[in-house]
Amino acid sequence: MERLMLEVIVQNGEEAIHAENFGANRLELVTAISEGGLTPSYGTIKHVLKNVSIPVQIMIRPHSYHFNYTSSDLEIIIEDIRQLAKLGGLRIVFGAVTADYKINTAILDQIIQAAPNIDITFHRAFDEVEDQVNAYYTLTQYKQHVKRILTSGGKENCQAGQNNLESLVNLANQLQGPEIMPGGGLTPSNLEPIHKQVQAGQYHFGRSLRIKGDFKHSFDPLNFKKVVNVLNSSYKQERN
Repeated sequence: MERLMLEVIVQNGEEAIHAENFGANRLELVTAISEGGLTPSYGTIKHVLKNVSIPVQIMIRPHSYHFNYTSSDLEIIIEDIRQLAKLGGLRIVFGAVTADYKINTAILDQIIQAAPNIDITFHRAFDEVEDQVNAYYTLTQYKQHVKRILTSGGKENCQAGQNNLESLVNLANQLQGPEIMPGGGLTPSNLEPIHKQVQAGQYHFGRSLRIKGDFKHSFDPLNFKKVVNVLNSSYKQERN
């Protein structure tokens, strides 16, 4: 591991540029964050990819109703991925579960078939599965494409899911599968104690890096700096 990674949610090109300048290592680009994040427009994706040098994971999510997608949903998902590929971006944030809350491998198979070089972050649909350990074993079969899993450990937030996150990180290390990326309720103040227990290699931040904790506002430079400092100092301590 070269460093502890900071992934940050952005909604447009201006935010993407600011996040990179403030120290983000990777971005998650979304629209409609009030609905949990949906697929951004073609123009927004193009603008962001053109204006930043760090990796950008693009949310691919056609609606916010559920993660049990229909065949019509899947047509839209695959078309969005094909359009994304034309822009030179094959990094997506995606998740799908079956009606009985297991990983939807059929949909993953079709997405990978449509875009064999795709890099997938399996998002917090993972927090809805019936059994996260079994779900992790399933996703390990896709580790060539599913590179990381965004999760709060199956709980409301990372603080509540700390024990589960620690177990998942240990499982990921044991199986050499997708990396576990804690996200959901992380703040500048709780990051350090959570990291001390969980020992993940990357962390996902959203509203706590915003002024007043609201996506309507721009980034809070002080909070951003605090998070970057915690990750940098933790990494240095662990190397020594």
